[in-house]
Amino acid sequence: MKLSPLIIGTMRLGTWGAKLSSKELESFIDACLYLDLNDFDHADIYGDYTEESHFGEVIKRRPELKNRIQITTKCGIRMISPNRPDHKIKSYDSTKAHIIQSAENSVKDLAIDKIDLLLLHRPDYLMHPEDVAEAFEDLKKRGLVLNFGVSNYSASQVNLLKQYTELSAHQLEISLLQRKALDDGTLDQCIQTGIKACAWSPFGGGAIFKESYDKVITRVKLACEQLSYKYNCGIDQLLLAWILKHPAGIIPVLGSSKIDRIKAAKSALDIKLSREDWYAMLESATGHEVA
Repeated sequence: MKLSPLIIGTMRLGTWGAKLSSKELESFIDACLYLDLNDFDHADIYGDYTEESHFGEVIKRRPELKNRIQITTKCGIRMISPNRPDHKIKSYDSTKAHIIQSAENSVKDLAIDKIDLLLLHRPDYLMHPEDVAEAFEDLKKRGLVLNFGVSNYSASQVNLLKQYTELSAHQLEISLLQRKALDDGTLDQCIQTGIKACAWSPFGGGAIFKESYDKVITRVKLACEQLSYKYNCGIDQLLLAWILKHPAGIIPVLGSSKIDRIKAAKSALDIKLSREDWYAMLESATGHEVA
């Protein structure tokens, strides 16, 4: 499985964010493709179960796009929504029936022939790994899904699932402000097993770009501002360069609907952050030098 160096997140393109019209979304997709960024990250729940259909409207008008894009989508969360009136509480579901039905729904809503990468969105405490493996095998045999992975799993949960089925990717929250993956073994596992690591919320939810009196944010801003002069780039590009430096080959998932920000993000691929500057940024976030 080959992914773009940056993945385009779709969560905030529709009703949960920018509220792009179908035509505006089409222009956004074309602009991303012009930048050679062809991986789009979805989840069935985005936009209260509407974002995949929103994206699919463009594909129906432009079916040739199916051969130019790659689709990641996620399933496994049963969210309370008017569009899912049978969901009484928010819960997780990794049963064979739910995974298969979710994948079939996504293929239909996105107006595509197959999903390039299907991720289990959150760990399900009631997960039976054999059930998951059977679902994956069924979907792959039918050509509906090419690759499988997980999102937000622990290293031990990945190890358990890998005993029953092949996993190609792991999507995690990773940023200078959220560094848990550096120490909990998940990134080590990605290197060891060849699982592709993808980072959602690479800017830490955007907190660093907002007015804040938080001491951590203040330190990080100051460190990044100083380094931005050295590397002739913006703070956002530095934050991505920090993630990209990791030997796991982490692929950031971008959440912006503004193509100028996507362009700026792509230029971060050319920043060669030194080891000392990487650690200087880490120190600004932790508030102390490494042991």
